[in-house]
Amino acid sequence: MARKILVTGAAGFIGSNFVHFLVANTDDTVTVLDKFTYAGNAASLAGLPENRVSVVHGDICDAELVDDLVAVSDVLVHFAAESHNDNSLHDPKPFLDTNIIGTYTLLEAVRRHGTRYHHISTDEVYGDLELDDPQRFTESTPYNPSSPYSSTKAGSDLLVRAWVRSFGVEATISNCSNNYGPRQHVEKFIPRQITNIIVGERPKLYGEGLNVRDWIHADDHSSAVLRIVEAGRIGDTYLIGADGEKNNRQVLELILTGMGQPSDAYDHVVDRPGHDLRYAIDSTKLRTELGWRPSFPDFERGLAATIDWYRGNEDWWRPQKAATEAKYREQGQ
Repeated sequence: MARKILVTGAAGFIGSNFVHFLVANTDDTVTVLDKFTYAGNAASLAGLPENRVSVVHGDICDAELVDDLVAVSDVLVHFAAESHNDNSLHDPKPFLDTNIIGTYTLLEAVRRHGTRYHHISTDEVYGDLELDDPQRFTESTPYNPSSPYSSTKAGSDLLVRAWVRSFGVEATISNCSNNYGPRQHVEKFIPRQITNIIVGERPKLYGEGLNVRDWIHADDHSSAVLRIVEAGRIGDTYLIGADGEKNNRQVLELILTGMGQPSDAYDHVVDRPGHDLRYAIDSTKLRTELGWRPSFPDFERGLAATIDWYRGNEDWWRPQKAATEAKYREQGQ
């Protein structure tokens, strides 16, 4: 039976990919609620069928608007977040507003209407691991956030858990590793390097590039979220990862060679303050309990598909590029 799904932040990178995934793989109708900040892009929702997808321009902190939308929805999937670490270091307040107050506003609405709620979070709430640590994050790893961004996401996760326990809200949480794929803003690491090469600029590497991330294609994140919405146990947390650990230098060198460039054709720039060393996800629970598997278990194959997308969609990213690079130059990055 087709559901009515409300997706917040779906003009952004991961949310828009989720909407495309829903349209392609379900009969559900989708309402997008997005504030259309700099990270939201109407072009990311272009081409979707109007009888399946409607778009509302609004703020998740607007309690009246949120209540109206939740009242007519079967499921709320909450992607909306301020999510860029560098931005959180320069101005933390928007992260508090969106990630804490926005989540509270949504939770109160689903509490009133009995709507199923799924909360999208990040592995960054767990802090970081040493580069030589054999351990990976699990659902029982203690929270240890290190930035305004990750601390506000950790706070939003705790709000969800409290609303489940205190008020019986039907909610689940997923914490995902770093996403890559189509429709990601060019301020982010992988699309920044790809688009630099396309426009003839040298890519940029923070410090020595030894920081490790556990990469997952956005389509695999989407399929995991849908599986959790359909079969996840209420009140539970699921970690989403595709065993894609690579350090930043390895990723950049793969991008360069995949685009026909020398593997050392990049510049080092000043490192980010408090740059976490390593993230690594253990997704055993998701795989064993819910039977989920990634469709891009090979990072190199997913990266090649991502490069092809940015090469074929310059009209999507070029309007963002000049302003983004100007901002990085001001920061010495």
